[in-house]
Amino acid sequence: MRATITLFFVLYAAMTSSFAQVVTDAYGNADPNRKAPARDDFSYLTQINKASLVMLRETRIVPEAVALRLAKGIDVVTENSAKPGAERPRDYLKYEPQLIAASGPDGSMLHLGRSRQDLASTATRLYLRESLLDAFEALSTARDRVLAIAEKYPDTPIPAYTHGVQAQPTTVGHYMHALAAALARDATRLQAAYGRVNQSPLGAAVIANSGYPMDRARLAVLLGFDGVVENAYDANHLSPVDSGLDIASALAISAVHIGQFAQDMTAQYADPSPWFLLTDGKLTGGSSIMPQKRNPVALTNLRFSASSIVGAMNTSFLIAHNTNTGMYDYRRPNVIPTADAAALYRLLAAVIDGIVVNGPRALQEINAEYSTMTEVADFLMQRANVPFRIGHHFAADLAKYGRSKGLTPTQIPYAEAQRIYREDTKQDFPLSEADYKQALSAEYMVASRKGIGGTQPAEVRRMLAVARGALKQDQDWGSTQKQKLASADATLETAFAAIAGRTSR
Repeated sequence: MRATITLFFVLYAAMTSSFAQVVTDAYGNADPNRKAPARDDFSYLTQINKASLVMLRETRIVPEAVALRLAKGIDVVTENSAKPGAERPRDYLKYEPQLIAASGPDGSMLHLGRSRQDLASTATRLYLRESLLDAFEALSTARDRVLAIAEKYPDTPIPAYTHGVQAQPTTVGHYMHALAAALARDATRLQAAYGRVNQSPLGAAVIANSGYPMDRARLAVLLGFDGVVENAYDANHLSPVDSGLDIASALAISAVHIGQFAQDMTAQYADPSPWFLLTDGKLTGGSSIMPQKRNPVALTNLRFSASSIVGAMNTSFLIAHNTNTGMYDYRRPNVIPTADAAALYRLLAAVIDGIVVNGPRALQEINAEYSTMTEVADFLMQRANVPFRIGHHFAADLAKYGRSKGLTPTQIPYAEAQRIYREDTKQDFPLSEADYKQALSAEYMVASRKGIGGTQPAEVRRMLAVARGALKQDQDWGSTQKQKLASADATLETAFAAIAGRTSR
Protein backbone atom coordinates (compact mmCIF):
# COMPACT_ATOMS: atom_id res chain seq x y z
CA MET A 1 0.00 0.00 0.00
CA ARG A 2 2.76 2.44 0.95
CA ALA A 3 4.63 1.67 -2.29
CA THR A 4 1.44 2.41 -4.24
CA ILE A 5 0.95 5.73 -2.48
CA THR A 6 4.58 6.69 -2.96
CA LEU A 7 4.40 5.83 -6.66
CA PHE A 8 1.28 7.97 -7.03
CA PHE A 9 3.01 11.04 -5.63
CA VAL A 10 6.16 10.46 -7.66
CA LEU A 11 4.09 10.22 -10.85
CA TYR A 12 2.03 13.21 -9.80
CA ALA A 13 5.20 15.19 -9.23
CA ALA A 14 6.45 14.24 -12.67
CA MET A 15 3.30 15.75 -14.17
CA THR A 16 3.95 19.01 -12.36
CA SER A 17 7.12 19.75 -14.30
CA SER A 18 9.63 21.81 -12.36
CA PHE A 19 8.40 20.74 -8.93
CA ALA A 20 9.21 17.11 -9.70
CA GLN A 21 12.73 17.71 -8.46
CA VAL A 22 11.54 18.99 -5.09
CA VAL A 23 9.23 16.01 -4.65
CA THR A 24 11.99 13.55 -5.42
CA ASP A 25 14.06 15.42 -2.88
CA ALA A 26 11.46 14.38 -0.29
CA TYR A 27 11.83 10.74 -1.22
CA GLY A 28 15.57 10.82 -1.82
CA ASN A 29 15.31 9.57 -5.40
CA ALA A 30 17.14 12.33 -7.23
CA ASP A 31 18.02 15.01 -4.74
CA PRO A 32 21.21 16.77 -5.91
CA ASN A 33 21.71 18.09 -2.38
CA ARG A 34 21.14 14.77 -0.68
CA LYS A 35 24.43 13.34 0.47
CA ALA A 36 25.11 9.71 -0.29
CA PRO A 37 26.03 7.82 2.87
CA ALA A 38 29.67 8.53 3.63
CA ARG A 39 30.12 4.83 4.36
CA ASP A 40 28.33 1.61 3.55
CA ASP A 41 28.09 -1.42 5.85
CA PHE A 42 31.41 -2.77 4.58
CA SER A 43 33.09 0.56 5.34
CA TYR A 44 31.75 0.53 8.89
CA LEU A 45 32.99 -3.03 9.37
CA THR A 46 36.42 -2.05 8.04
CA GLN A 47 36.54 0.94 10.40
CA ILE A 48 35.69 -1.34 13.33
CA ASN A 49 38.29 -3.90 12.26
CA LYS A 50 41.01 -1.24 12.11
CA ALA A 51 40.12 0.02 15.58
CA SER A 52 40.11 -3.55 16.92
CA LEU A 53 43.54 -4.26 15.50
CA VAL A 54 45.03 -1.06 16.89
CA MET A 55 43.67 -1.90 20.35
CA LEU A 56 44.81 -5.55 20.15
CA ARG A 57 48.31 -4.45 19.30
CA GLU A 58 48.49 -1.66 21.89
CA THR A 59 47.39 -4.07 24.61
CA ARG A 60 49.81 -6.72 23.25
CA ILE A 61 47.03 -9.25 22.93
CA VAL A 62 48.45 -9.97 19.47
CA PRO A 63 52.19 -9.82 18.72
CA GLU A 64 53.68 -7.28 16.35
CA ALA A 65 54.29 -9.74 13.49
CA VAL A 66 50.69 -10.97 13.58
CA ALA A 67 49.38 -7.40 13.76
CA LEU A 68 51.42 -6.51 10.67
CA ARG A 69 49.98 -9.43 8.70
CA LEU A 70 46.45 -8.55 9.84
CA ALA A 71 46.89 -4.90 8.87
CA LYS A 72 48.16 -5.82 5.41
CA GLY A 73 45.32 -8.30 5.07
CA ILE A 74 42.74 -5.62 5.93
CA ASP A 75 44.32 -3.37 3.30
CA VAL A 76 44.11 -6.13 0.68
CA VAL A 77 40.46 -6.89 1.44
CA THR A 78 39.67 -3.16 1.31
CA GLU A 79 41.44 -2.73 -2.04
CA ASN A 80 39.75 -5.80 -3.51
CA SER A 81 36.35 -4.59 -2.40
CA ALA A 82 36.78 -1.41 -4.42
CA LYS A 83 37.03 -3.32 -7.71
CA PRO A 84 33.96 -3.26 -9.98
CA GLY A 85 31.48 -5.95 -9.02
CA ALA A 86 33.48 -7.02 -5.97
CA GLU A 87 31.72 -8.27 -2.85
CA ARG A 88 31.61 -5.86 0.07
CA PRO A 89 30.47 -8.11 2.92
CA ARG A 90 28.62 -6.66 5.89
CA ASP A 91 28.65 -9.98 7.78
CA TYR A 92 31.94 -10.74 9.51
CA LEU A 93 31.58 -14.46 8.73
CA LYS A 94 31.81 -13.49 5.06
CA TYR A 95 34.55 -10.94 5.67
CA GLU A 96 36.84 -13.23 7.67
CA PRO A 97 37.52 -15.79 4.88
CA GLN A 98 38.76 -12.94 2.69
CA LEU A 99 40.99 -11.70 5.53
CA ILE A 100 42.42 -15.18 6.13
CA ALA A 101 43.09 -15.58 2.42
CA ALA A 102 45.02 -12.30 2.47
CA SER A 103 46.87 -12.65 5.80
CA GLY A 104 47.06 -16.37 6.55
CA PRO A 105 45.56 -18.47 9.35
CA ASP A 106 46.27 -15.75 11.89
CA GLY A 107 43.52 -13.70 10.22
CA SER A 108 41.00 -15.13 12.67
CA MET A 109 42.84 -13.49 15.57
CA LEU A 110 41.31 -10.15 14.64
CA HIS A 111 38.07 -11.45 16.10
CA LEU A 112 39.48 -12.05 19.59
CA GLY A 113 37.10 -10.81 22.27
CA ARG A 114 34.43 -9.88 19.74
CA SER A 115 31.16 -11.25 18.40
CA ARG A 116 28.86 -10.45 15.55
CA GLN A 117 26.59 -9.13 18.28
CA ASP A 118 28.85 -6.24 19.29
CA LEU A 119 29.96 -5.72 15.69
CA ALA A 120 26.37 -5.23 14.57
CA SER A 121 25.58 -2.99 17.52
CA THR A 122 28.65 -0.87 16.83
CA ALA A 123 28.09 -0.60 13.07
CA THR A 124 24.51 0.49 13.66
CA ARG A 125 25.64 3.25 16.01
CA LEU A 126 28.28 4.42 13.51
CA TYR A 127 25.56 4.74 10.89
CA LEU A 128 22.97 6.31 13.17
CA ARG A 129 25.24 9.00 14.56
CA GLU A 130 26.44 9.96 11.07
CA SER A 131 22.95 10.10 9.56
CA LEU A 132 21.61 11.86 12.67
CA LEU A 133 24.19 14.63 12.24
CA ASP A 134 23.17 14.98 8.58
CA ALA A 135 19.53 15.30 9.66
CA PHE A 136 20.53 17.78 12.37
CA GLU A 137 22.32 19.91 9.79
CA ALA A 138 19.26 19.88 7.53
CA LEU A 139 17.07 20.80 10.50
CA SER A 140 19.36 23.75 11.28
CA THR A 141 19.02 24.97 7.70
CA ALA A 142 15.22 24.73 7.91
CA ARG A 143 15.24 26.67 11.20
CA ASP A 144 17.34 29.35 9.52
CA ARG A 145 14.78 29.72 6.74
CA VAL A 146 11.86 29.84 9.20
CA LEU A 147 13.58 32.58 11.17
CA ALA A 148 14.38 34.46 7.97
CA ILE A 149 10.73 34.75 6.95
CA ALA A 150 9.78 35.69 10.52
CA GLU A 151 12.41 38.44 10.44
CA LYS A 152 11.09 39.62 7.08
CA TYR A 153 7.52 40.01 8.37
CA PRO A 154 7.86 40.58 12.14
CA ASP A 155 4.74 42.74 12.51
CA THR A 156 2.59 41.79 9.50
CA PRO A 157 -0.85 40.84 10.90
CA ILE A 158 -2.34 37.51 9.85
CA PRO A 159 -5.34 35.59 11.15
CA ALA A 160 -4.81 32.81 13.69
CA TYR A 161 -7.22 29.96 14.28
CA THR A 162 -8.51 27.64 16.97
CA HIS A 163 -10.89 24.77 16.19
CA GLY A 164 -10.35 25.74 12.55
CA VAL A 165 -12.12 29.06 13.15
CA GLN A 166 -10.48 32.48 13.08
CA ALA A 167 -9.73 33.36 16.70
CA GLN A 168 -7.36 36.31 17.08
CA PRO A 169 -4.91 38.20 14.92
CA THR A 170 -1.23 37.37 15.21
CA THR A 171 1.71 38.20 12.94
CA VAL A 172 3.86 36.28 10.49
CA GLY A 173 6.81 36.87 12.79
CA HIS A 174 4.95 35.55 15.83
CA TYR A 175 3.58 32.48 14.06
CA MET A 176 6.86 31.57 12.40
CA HIS A 177 8.77 32.08 15.64
CA ALA A 178 6.43 29.55 17.23
CA LEU A 179 7.39 27.04 14.53
CA ALA A 180 11.06 27.90 14.99
CA ALA A 181 10.72 27.37 18.75
CA ALA A 182 9.22 23.92 18.17
CA LEU A 183 12.03 23.02 15.76
CA ALA A 184 14.57 24.24 18.33
CA ARG A 185 13.13 21.79 20.85
CA ASP A 186 13.40 19.10 18.18
CA ALA A 187 17.08 19.98 17.86
CA THR A 188 17.51 19.59 21.62
CA ARG A 189 15.92 16.15 21.47
CA LEU A 190 18.20 15.11 18.61
CA GLN A 191 21.24 16.31 20.55
CA ALA A 192 20.20 14.26 23.56
CA ALA A 193 19.57 11.22 21.36
CA TYR A 194 22.99 11.66 19.77
CA GLY A 195 24.63 11.66 23.18
CA ARG A 196 23.04 8.31 23.98
CA VAL A 197 23.73 6.68 20.61
CA ASN A 198 27.35 7.84 20.57
CA GLN A 199 28.40 5.28 23.19
CA SER A 200 30.47 2.25 22.21
CA PRO A 201 29.36 -1.38 22.67
CA LEU A 202 32.48 -2.73 20.94
CA GLY A 203 34.49 -5.28 22.90
CA ALA A 204 31.50 -6.40 24.93
CA ALA A 205 31.35 -9.61 22.85
CA VAL A 206 27.94 -11.30 23.23
CA ILE A 207 26.67 -11.10 26.80
CA ALA A 208 29.36 -11.51 29.44
CA ASN A 209 32.35 -9.74 27.84
CA SER A 210 35.39 -11.94 27.08
CA GLY A 211 38.43 -13.53 28.70
CA TYR A 212 40.77 -11.12 26.92
CA PRO A 213 41.79 -7.81 28.52
CA MET A 214 39.95 -5.72 25.93
CA ASP A 215 40.51 -1.99 26.28
CA ARG A 216 36.98 -0.92 25.48
CA ALA A 217 37.67 2.70 26.37
CA ARG A 218 40.44 2.80 23.76
CA LEU A 219 38.12 1.28 21.17
CA ALA A 220 35.60 4.00 21.92
CA VAL A 221 38.19 6.74 21.44
CA LEU A 222 39.46 5.25 18.17
CA LEU A 223 35.92 5.19 16.77
CA GLY A 224 35.02 8.67 18.00
CA PHE A 225 32.54 7.56 20.66
CA ASP A 226 32.04 9.67 23.77
CA GLY A 227 32.21 6.64 26.07
CA VAL A 228 31.22 3.00 26.44
CA VAL A 229 28.01 1.19 27.31
CA GLU A 230 29.47 -0.50 30.37
CA ASN A 231 27.33 -3.55 31.02
CA ALA A 232 28.12 -6.12 28.34
CA TYR A 233 24.55 -7.45 28.31
CA ASP A 234 23.14 -3.93 28.05
CA ALA A 235 25.64 -3.00 25.34
CA ASN A 236 24.26 -5.42 22.79
CA HIS A 237 20.74 -6.29 23.87
CA LEU A 238 19.07 -3.40 25.70
CA SER A 239 20.76 -0.13 24.78
CA PRO A 240 20.49 -0.76 21.00
CA VAL A 241 16.72 -0.69 21.45
CA ASP A 242 16.29 2.49 23.44
CA SER A 243 19.04 4.47 21.69
CA GLY A 244 17.42 3.78 18.32
CA LEU A 245 13.96 4.56 19.65
CA ASP A 246 15.35 7.78 21.12
CA ILE A 247 16.16 8.95 17.61
CA ALA A 248 12.94 7.63 16.09
CA SER A 249 10.86 9.39 18.75
CA ALA A 250 12.67 12.71 18.34
CA LEU A 251 12.27 12.61 14.57
CA ALA A 252 8.60 11.68 14.80
CA ILE A 253 7.87 14.58 17.16
CA SER A 254 9.63 16.87 14.73
CA ALA A 255 7.61 15.43 11.85
CA VAL A 256 4.40 16.17 13.78
CA HIS A 257 5.43 19.82 14.09
CA ILE A 258 6.10 20.02 10.37
CA GLY A 259 2.86 18.20 9.56
CA GLN A 260 0.90 20.73 11.62
CA PHE A 261 2.56 23.57 9.72
CA ALA A 262 1.73 21.89 6.39
CA GLN A 263 -1.89 21.54 7.47
CA ASP A 264 -2.09 25.19 8.53
CA MET A 265 -0.77 26.33 5.18
CA THR A 266 -2.92 23.91 3.20
CA ALA A 267 -6.07 25.20 4.92
CA GLN A 268 -5.16 28.75 3.90
CA TYR A 269 -4.29 27.75 0.36
CA ALA A 270 -7.82 26.44 -0.16
CA ASP A 271 -9.16 30.00 0.02
CA PRO A 272 -10.00 31.52 -3.38
CA SER A 273 -7.73 34.41 -2.44
CA PRO A 274 -5.22 33.20 0.16
CA TRP A 275 -3.06 35.59 2.14
CA PHE A 276 0.01 33.63 1.16
CA LEU A 277 1.10 31.88 -2.02
CA LEU A 278 3.84 29.48 -2.99
CA THR A 279 6.21 30.43 -5.78
CA ASP A 280 4.55 29.35 -9.02
CA GLY A 281 6.30 26.71 -11.11
CA LYS A 282 8.59 25.50 -8.34
CA LEU A 283 6.35 24.45 -5.50
CA THR A 284 2.95 24.26 -7.19
CA GLY A 285 1.49 22.24 -10.00
CA GLY A 286 -1.43 22.41 -12.38
CA SER A 287 -4.15 19.95 -13.24
CA SER A 288 -4.25 17.60 -16.20
CA ILE A 289 -7.83 18.71 -16.90
CA MET A 290 -8.63 21.85 -14.88
CA PRO A 291 -6.59 24.77 -16.24
CA GLN A 292 -7.31 27.11 -13.33
CA LYS A 293 -5.83 24.87 -10.62
CA ARG A 294 -2.79 25.93 -8.58
CA ASN A 295 -2.21 22.79 -6.52
CA PRO A 296 0.13 23.27 -3.53
CA VAL A 297 2.10 20.12 -4.34
CA ALA A 298 4.95 21.05 -2.00
CA LEU A 299 2.57 21.17 0.97
CA THR A 300 1.00 17.86 -0.04
CA ASN A 301 4.38 16.20 -0.12
CA LEU A 302 5.54 17.91 3.05
CA ARG A 303 2.55 16.49 4.89
CA PHE A 304 2.98 13.06 3.26
CA SER A 305 6.68 12.90 4.15
CA ALA A 306 6.00 13.97 7.73
CA SER A 307 3.31 11.31 8.09
CA SER A 308 5.64 8.69 6.63
CA ILE A 309 8.23 9.45 9.30
CA VAL A 310 5.62 9.12 12.04
CA GLY A 311 4.71 5.77 10.50
CA ALA A 312 8.35 4.69 10.39
CA MET A 313 8.69 5.59 14.06
CA ASN A 314 5.77 3.30 14.88
CA THR A 315 7.40 0.58 12.79
CA SER A 316 10.63 0.85 14.75
CA PHE A 317 8.73 0.52 18.03
CA LEU A 318 6.79 -2.49 16.76
CA ILE A 319 9.98 -4.20 15.61
CA ALA A 320 11.52 -3.79 19.06
CA HIS A 321 8.32 -4.57 20.97
CA ASN A 322 7.97 -8.13 22.29
CA THR A 323 11.37 -9.09 20.86
CA ASN A 324 13.45 -11.05 23.33
CA THR A 325 17.04 -9.97 23.93
CA GLY A 326 19.62 -11.34 21.55
CA MET A 327 17.59 -10.85 18.38
CA TYR A 328 18.91 -8.85 15.44
CA ASP A 329 15.61 -7.15 14.59
CA TYR A 330 16.20 -3.96 16.56
CA ARG A 331 19.78 -3.52 15.31
CA ARG A 332 18.70 -2.82 11.74
CA PRO A 333 19.64 0.84 11.21
CA ASN A 334 17.38 1.27 8.19
CA VAL A 335 14.26 1.15 10.39
CA ILE A 336 15.23 4.50 11.96
CA PRO A 337 14.07 7.29 9.58
CA THR A 338 17.11 9.58 9.85
CA ALA A 339 17.70 9.88 6.10
CA ASP A 340 13.99 10.52 5.45
CA ALA A 341 14.01 13.21 8.13
CA ALA A 342 16.92 15.00 6.46
CA ALA A 343 14.94 15.05 3.20
CA LEU A 344 11.87 16.32 5.07
CA TYR A 345 13.84 19.21 6.56
CA ARG A 346 15.20 20.15 3.14
CA LEU A 347 11.69 20.15 1.70
CA LEU A 348 10.50 22.34 4.58
CA ALA A 349 13.29 24.81 3.82
CA ALA A 350 12.26 24.87 0.15
CA VAL A 351 8.62 25.52 1.08
CA ILE A 352 9.53 28.34 3.45
CA ASP A 353 11.75 29.93 0.81
CA GLY A 354 8.86 29.81 -1.64
CA ILE A 355 6.27 31.55 0.55
CA VAL A 356 5.07 34.98 -0.53
CA VAL A 357 2.98 36.79 2.09
CA ASN A 358 0.21 39.15 0.97
CA GLY A 359 -0.06 41.45 3.99
CA PRO A 360 -3.04 43.54 2.78
CA ARG A 361 -4.98 40.37 1.94
CA ALA A 362 -4.22 38.92 5.38
CA LEU A 363 -5.48 42.12 7.04
CA GLN A 364 -8.58 42.01 4.88
CA GLU A 365 -9.20 38.44 6.06
CA ILE A 366 -8.91 39.57 9.69
CA ASN A 367 -11.18 42.56 9.21
CA ALA A 368 -13.81 40.38 7.57
CA GLU A 369 -14.21 38.42 10.80
CA TYR A 370 -14.65 39.18 14.49
CA SER A 371 -11.28 38.08 15.88
CA THR A 372 -10.65 41.43 17.60
CA MET A 373 -13.60 41.00 19.98
CA THR A 374 -11.23 39.92 22.77
CA GLU A 375 -9.59 43.33 22.49
CA VAL A 376 -13.00 45.03 22.79
CA ALA A 377 -13.58 43.29 26.12
CA ASP A 378 -10.02 44.05 27.26
CA PHE A 379 -10.33 47.67 26.16
CA LEU A 380 -13.48 48.20 28.21
CA MET A 381 -11.82 46.79 31.31
CA GLN A 382 -8.57 48.73 30.84
CA ARG A 383 -10.11 52.08 29.87
CA ALA A 384 -13.41 52.09 31.78
CA ASN A 385 -13.03 49.48 34.57
CA VAL A 386 -15.82 47.36 33.04
CA PRO A 387 -15.58 43.82 34.47
CA PHE A 388 -14.23 41.47 31.82
CA ARG A 389 -17.25 39.15 31.76
CA ILE A 390 -19.58 42.09 31.16
CA GLY A 391 -17.32 43.31 28.37
CA HIS A 392 -17.11 39.77 27.01
CA HIS A 393 -20.90 39.51 26.89
CA PHE A 394 -21.17 42.86 25.12
CA ALA A 395 -18.53 41.91 22.54
CA ALA A 396 -20.36 38.64 21.85
CA ASP A 397 -23.64 40.51 21.31
CA LEU A 398 -21.85 43.02 19.09
CA ALA A 399 -20.51 40.18 16.92
CA LYS A 400 -23.91 38.50 16.85
CA TYR A 401 -25.54 41.72 15.67
CA GLY A 402 -22.93 42.36 13.00
CA ARG A 403 -23.12 38.88 11.58
CA SER A 404 -26.92 39.01 11.49
CA LYS A 405 -26.69 42.15 9.37
CA GLY A 406 -23.88 40.88 7.14
CA LEU A 407 -21.51 43.55 8.50
CA THR A 408 -17.82 43.39 9.29
CA PRO A 409 -16.80 44.72 12.73
CA THR A 410 -15.66 48.10 11.43
CA GLN A 411 -18.96 48.51 9.56
CA ILE A 412 -21.04 48.39 12.76
CA PRO A 413 -21.99 52.03 13.48
CA TYR A 414 -20.85 53.52 16.74
CA ALA A 415 -24.49 54.32 17.54
CA GLU A 416 -25.40 50.62 17.31
CA ALA A 417 -22.56 49.75 19.66
CA GLN A 418 -23.92 52.31 22.12
CA ARG A 419 -27.40 50.84 21.81
CA ILE A 420 -26.28 47.25 22.34
CA TYR A 421 -24.17 48.19 25.36
CA ARG A 422 -27.10 50.12 26.91
CA GLU A 423 -29.43 47.13 26.40
CA ASP A 424 -26.89 44.77 27.97
CA THR A 425 -25.88 46.89 30.97
CA LYS A 426 -28.53 49.61 31.36
CA GLN A 427 -25.59 52.04 31.26
CA ASP A 428 -24.08 54.38 28.72
CA PHE A 429 -21.33 53.06 26.50
CA PRO A 430 -18.10 54.26 28.21
CA LEU A 431 -15.91 54.43 25.08
CA SER A 432 -15.56 57.34 22.71
CA GLU A 433 -16.02 56.67 19.01
CA ALA A 434 -12.25 56.94 18.51
CA ASP A 435 -11.60 54.42 21.29
CA TYR A 436 -14.26 52.11 19.88
CA LYS A 437 -12.63 52.10 16.44
CA GLN A 438 -9.20 51.57 17.95
CA ALA A 439 -10.43 48.55 19.90
CA LEU A 440 -11.60 46.96 16.62
CA SER A 441 -8.21 47.43 14.97
CA ALA A 442 -6.14 44.31 14.30
CA GLU A 443 -2.98 46.40 14.16
CA TYR A 444 -3.73 47.84 17.60
CA MET A 445 -4.53 44.44 19.09
CA VAL A 446 -1.30 42.94 17.77
CA ALA A 447 0.78 45.85 19.04
CA SER A 448 -0.88 46.14 22.43
CA ARG A 449 -0.24 42.63 23.76
CA LYS A 450 1.76 42.73 26.98
CA GLY A 451 4.31 40.45 28.58
CA ILE A 452 6.63 37.66 27.49
CA GLY A 453 5.77 35.85 24.30
CA GLY A 454 3.19 38.27 22.93
CA THR A 455 2.64 39.57 19.42
CA GLN A 456 3.91 43.08 20.15
CA PRO A 457 6.65 43.83 17.58
CA ALA A 458 9.38 44.53 20.11
CA GLU A 459 8.78 41.21 21.85
CA VAL A 460 8.70 39.32 18.56
CA ARG A 461 12.02 40.87 17.55
CA ARG A 462 13.49 40.01 20.94
CA MET A 463 12.39 36.38 20.65
CA LEU A 464 13.75 36.16 17.12
CA ALA A 465 17.12 37.49 18.24
CA VAL A 466 17.27 34.88 21.02
CA ALA A 467 16.27 32.17 18.55
CA ARG A 468 19.06 33.27 16.21
CA GLY A 469 21.57 32.91 19.01
CA ALA A 470 20.27 29.46 19.92
CA LEU A 471 20.45 28.37 16.28
CA LYS A 472 24.06 29.51 16.05
CA GLN A 473 24.93 27.48 19.15
CA ASP A 474 23.24 24.41 17.66
CA GLN A 475 25.01 24.86 14.33
CA ASP A 476 28.31 25.09 16.20
CA TRP A 477 27.44 21.92 18.11
CA GLY A 478 26.75 20.03 14.89
CA SER A 479 30.00 21.24 13.33
CA THR A 480 31.92 20.29 16.45
CA GLN A 481 30.53 16.74 16.44
CA LYS A 482 31.44 16.25 12.80
CA GLN A 483 34.92 17.60 13.45
CA LYS A 484 35.34 15.20 16.39
CA LEU A 485 34.39 12.25 14.20
CA ALA A 486 36.73 13.38 11.44
CA SER A 487 39.54 13.78 13.97
CA ALA A 488 38.91 10.30 15.37
CA ASP A 489 38.98 8.87 11.84
CA ALA A 490 42.33 10.55 11.21
CA THR A 491 43.76 9.28 14.51
CA LEU A 492 42.59 5.75 13.78
CA GLU A 493 44.03 5.79 10.26
CA THR A 494 47.40 7.04 11.54
CA ALA A 495 47.58 4.34 14.22
CA PHE A 496 46.51 1.62 11.78
CA ALA A 497 48.98 2.79 9.13
CA ALA A 498 51.80 2.60 11.65
CA ILE A 499 50.97 -1.06 12.33
CA ALA A 500 50.79 -1.75 8.58
CA GLY A 501 54.20 -0.15 8.11
CA ARG A 502 53.05 2.69 5.89
CA THR A 503 52.04 6.32 6.17
CA SER A 504 48.34 7.04 6.59
CA ARG A 505 46.34 7.52 3.45
